[in-house]
Amino acid sequence: MASSSRPQRIQVFGHKNPDTDSVIASIALAELQNQRGLPSSPKVQGSTNPETNFVMQRFGIKPPRIIESVAGRQVSLVDFSDLAQAPHGFESSTIVSLVDHHKLGDVTTTSPLEMWVWPVGCCNTILKSMYDFYGGYVPTYLAGGMLCAILSDTVLFRSPTTTDADRRAAAELAEIAGVEDIMTLGMDMFRAKSDLHDSADNLFQRDYKEFDINGRRVGIGQLELMDACMIDAIKADLFKAARKLMEERGCHTVMFLATDIIKEGSQMLVASRDLSVTEKAFNVKLDAYRMPKVRNVAPAYARDNQSDYHEHQGAPDTPWADALAEHWMPGMMSRKKQVLPFLMDAFNSLD
Repeated sequence: MASSSRPQRIQVFGHKNPDTDSVIASIALAELQNQRGLPSSPKVQGSTNPETNFVMQRFGIKPPRIIESVAGRQVSLVDFSDLAQAPHGFESSTIVSLVDHHKLGDVTTTSPLEMWVWPVGCCNTILKSMYDFYGGYVPTYLAGGMLCAILSDTVLFRSPTTTDADRRAAAELAEIAGVEDIMTLGMDMFRAKSDLHDSADNLFQRDYKEFDINGRRVGIGQLELMDACMIDAIKADLFKAARKLMEERGCHTVMFLATDIIKEGSQMLVASRDLSVTEKAFNVKLDAYRMPKVRNVAPAYARDNQSDYHEHQGAPDTPWADALAEHWMPGMMSRKKQVLPFLMDAFNSLD
């Protein structure tokens, strides 16, 4: 049988629980590498969220396929460099390139690679510069997607991670995409993102990342909303989802940030083995949260002297799971810049 000389396609993908930046960045990098003669295919690690679906529908972007394993494959990483965010089989893959705007993680290579890591607000800002550097052509549909990714990651340029490079790239991409009113597009996008018609577990997973800090696992979920008060009706369910993550993933602390893009701040929900670590990290006194009481049984079926209600508790063998608290954090918009560094300092100070 004659062997095929067809080159292996590079698998381009972002982190788990893909957001708009990681999805569009995988498409943009795959397109650029194809233009450079490096056969590539964009992939995602999981289902896309409502915001990303809105963006792809708005600009006619074909959704990437979900990747299950990259064992033995050539890969390009976008928007992450942490092993915890990598897919199955990653340890036997070969990294060809990496594009990111976060701190360097624990991914290592056995051979040189192309690496673009910049301190900007969005991965697609870097990719716009890469297109300029290589003389690549940005298709109209892709320019619209890249623009939306920048608007999403910089929270309409309100995040402290926003740079002049982000604003400049967004303006240039808007011109290519034919978008005249960037902010109207951004508000439409965030309205789609504010759709909470989903389970609390899925809401947590829309943008959830875990970090290993000084031997302790910390999980942080974030959702940008038109109004942080939108979570009030499902707050108990979000705390239950946090407890579930703690118990199943062995986390020390799980946080959920409901980021209000209008008021420019976040309602921070915290479930932790030790709330004092979070309080130390942000120099605040957290407000204790008590789960609402749950009816035991219908009154007609209650036994003598049985209470009608009980407070929802965590698993009996994990009493720390009931350490629940919340706090409004004015100005907190960025997990990368305003949350993770402070948590790292606090956890690294522990024995």
